[in-house]
Amino acid sequence: MQETLFGRTVTPAERLRQHQRALAKAQRELDRERTKLEQSEKKLVMDIKKSAKAGQMNACKVMAKDLVRTRRYVQKFYAMRTQLQAVGLRIQTLRSNQQMADAMRGATRAMGAMNRGLNLPAIQKIMTEFERENAMMDMKEEMMSDAVDDVMENEEDEEEESDQILKQVLEEIGVDLNQQLTEAPTGIAAPVATASRQAVALGGDAGPSNNTSGAGGGGGSLDEDSLQARLDALKRG
Repeated sequence: MQETLFGRTVTPAERLRQHQRALAKAQRELDRERTKLEQSEKKLVMDIKKSAKAGQMNACKVMAKDLVRTRRYVQKFYAMRTQLQAVGLRIQTLRSNQQMADAMRGATRAMGAMNRGLNLPAIQKIMTEFERENAMMDMKEEMMSDAVDDVMENEEDEEEESDQILKQVLEEIGVDLNQQLTEAPTGIAAPVATASRQAVALGGDAGPSNNTSGAGGGGGSLDEDSLQARLDALKRG
């Protein structure tokens, strides 16, 4: 068996392919010969019938023996083709086993290279650093959330404190905040009524006049100035 082909070494897989091609070629040749024998068999049968009709018994006996031998060779060709097919299947099985071995060898080499390149201490260090950075990020997010909550609480406290100051000042001057908010749309006539009451208390005329309206406007300005002064005093205190 030649181990080289055109100056290069023939691998086992290539040799197996060569043997498979040779077996396939032999099977095709057997099929051709068997087909020829089957055609000869049909011709002999026709000749035997023709000779029998003509009364040539000796020729019929000779052709009958030839027909028997032809049929035996046809059966032998069938058996030989079956054997060649079995050998071809064995070679195909060997090729499959060789391919599987090559694949497993390649996979083993790849796994070995990966295992050699796998640095467990380095991976452990990376995981530790990841865990530390993740914990730090969680802590910073919690601090930012607390800072935002503190700012919102301070704003709410300032609003509540301003409401308390306003309520205290209004209570000192005798004004109900809820009543003022309820009567806001009709609050334009309130200064006039207040001025009228003040005029009656001072013994003045309570009738409608321009002077009364002017007095009402002046009383409203005094109340606003007094309210502003009290607010400023509370802010300074």
